[in-house]
Amino acid sequence: MSQLKRIASIFVLVCLTLTSVYQPASGHRSQPVEIYHRAWQLVHDNFYDGNFNGKNWADYEHKYDAQIKTNADAQKYLKVMLEALNDPYTRYLDPRAFQDENDAIDARIVGIGINLQQSKDQQHLNVTRTIEAGPAETVGVRAGDEIVAIDGASAIGMTPEQAADRIRGKAGTSVQLSLQASPNAPVRNVTIVRQEITIHAVSSKMLDKNIGYISLSTFISNDASHEFRNALAKLNRADGLVIDLRDNPGGLLSNALEIADMLLEGGAIVTTVSRHGRHTDISSSEPLTRQPMVILVDEESASASEILASALKDNGRAVIVGNKTYGKGVVQEINRLPGGSAIHITVSRYLTPSGTDINKVGVIPDVTVTDKKEQLKVGLTCLREKIASLKTPLRTSNLAIVR
Repeated sequence: MSQLKRIASIFVLVCLTLTSVYQPASGHRSQPVEIYHRAWQLVHDNFYDGNFNGKNWADYEHKYDAQIKTNADAQKYLKVMLEALNDPYTRYLDPRAFQDENDAIDARIVGIGINLQQSKDQQHLNVTRTIEAGPAETVGVRAGDEIVAIDGASAIGMTPEQAADRIRGKAGTSVQLSLQASPNAPVRNVTIVRQEITIHAVSSKMLDKNIGYISLSTFISNDASHEFRNALAKLNRADGLVIDLRDNPGGLLSNALEIADMLLEGGAIVTTVSRHGRHTDISSSEPLTRQPMVILVDEESASASEILASALKDNGRAVIVGNKTYGKGVVQEINRLPGGSAIHITVSRYLTPSGTDINKVGVIPDVTVTDKKEQLKVGLTCLREKIASLKTPLRTSNLAIVR
């Protein structure tokens, strides 16, 4: 797997922190060069590597002033400037991409409800996930489908970002996708009406009479930690919990911290290291549950997922089952620019409670299971063994659903 797998969806493959944003004075119309200079200053002040990956950052401050005449010019040269950092996570978002991100954080989007991923040869575009009961799933789009055309235009060689631009549109309008379930399957066409979709980060259920299951698909929504707490309340009579972080690309750092604090009986959660120092977040030692837990992870579990998994692993709170995780050990801030665009800036790297830097390495499971179909089965076996070793069940009975 390439170090930065190309993914476009309602979610983002980053661990983000929310920060104050730049707002031009009332009535002020930003100039193109101002957009570029503001971005340069933000990177200058906040990029986690004070050596800027070996670049003389001062050289870029006025390097393109003469060429920047329009907003398109500012965007072009801003991207060139950011690419010089050789950091795939420090990146520019045009106003529409920034709005999409804000919508995802607000847990509400207009779209069809799919995640897209480009194949390693960059020729094929596959659906990795559909939102339950969303417009795409309702008409039969399934994870694993390849999109071969969008509104009749070939999708071969199209990036997820390019596809997302074509699929986006106003609520009530439609888009046609041509799909193949497998390379030799017939092409089928589906027409999907775009709708406003509420993003649910968490789903939960009882797998049998005494095992609870929580799937956490993203940390990007502001509602993720709230939904997770309610899932714990729903499953408060279970003897043990399976928490599924597979295919979870990450999201807001705050959600990872809050959810970890709900589960940890003590200890550190994560240490962030920036140019300005280091900070360790410590759990409150007041967990909402002491139920035994197994965490399922895979190679797509990234960023905030890795923070949560490593916090529970290093503190001995849960058994980690599955594949080695993605390996994204850096944190970004969202910074708004004049004119409504934004940039993500990598502001720190993070260390697990044991002091491990998992960037480009990943979290190593306690029990490695490569077959995805077997991961849950093995996880349940581990969990039942843990439950059986207890003298009395460690259930949680004092949680209530919070609306």
